[in-house]
Amino acid sequence: MDSLSGIRFGAQITAAARANGLDPRLLAAVAAQETGGPANDSGANIVGDNGHGHGLFQLDDRYHPIARTAAAMDPATNAQYAGKFLSGLLQRFGGNLRAALSAYNAGSADATGTVTTWSDGSRLGYADSVMRHLARLESRDQLLADASSGGGLIGGSATALDQTTVAGPAAPSSNGISPAALSMMMPAPQIPAFTPSGQTFRSFSSEYHDGGGAIADQDDKKMSGAIDPFDDANN
Repeated sequence: MDSLSGIRFGAQITAAARANGLDPRLLAAVAAQETGGPANDSGANIVGDNGHGHGLFQLDDRYHPIARTAAAMDPATNAQYAGKFLSGLLQRFGGNLRAALSAYNAGSADATGTVTTWSDGSRLGYADSVMRHLARLESRDQLLADASSGGGLIGGSATALDQTTVAGPAAPSSNGISPAALSMMMPAPQIPAFTPSGQTFRSFSSEYHDGGGAIADQDDKKMSGAIDPFDDANN
């Protein structure tokens, strides 16, 4: 179900994914990780990372010239840029999804990246956290497909989002997706309306995560090296 019905900015994400040869659900999972958080599979069009992260995919104005322009806050443009960047990383790393996602976040294919704590207590590195969002979106599509074909929803529920536990990062399979992510089948989420907060937003994928210190600075330098070959917009 590549229209991402019910996901905020689903049409823009789908168009960007198709233009760059990506699964729309994968790109939506990155948006959810960047600006949605572990309780939400939709991203948001916001400014985060202490003013450095822009838009749905938190393009960093320290490394992406486009992020210093108004275009970065246009969801369609933001998604197209992120899709091109992720597609380029997948090509660079031979289709290894885990490596590409790690580089997207921290500039290194081997980096754990930003660690997200999920409601079940799981602490997942960036790639594993994106893959968990991806598995939820894939499960959601299957459930919606079953419902539309008359099969109904599994267990009759469409609201229990976090009742499956992921026991930390797992080793990647041959296609780069963790067995934990592939094995999860979860009920479809109900997407709440987005209400802007009066508080300063801090991206769940901030390079300057708590306690990062010098490590965060090193990751930023690695990210700069990873981004430069693909950062041809607005140069």
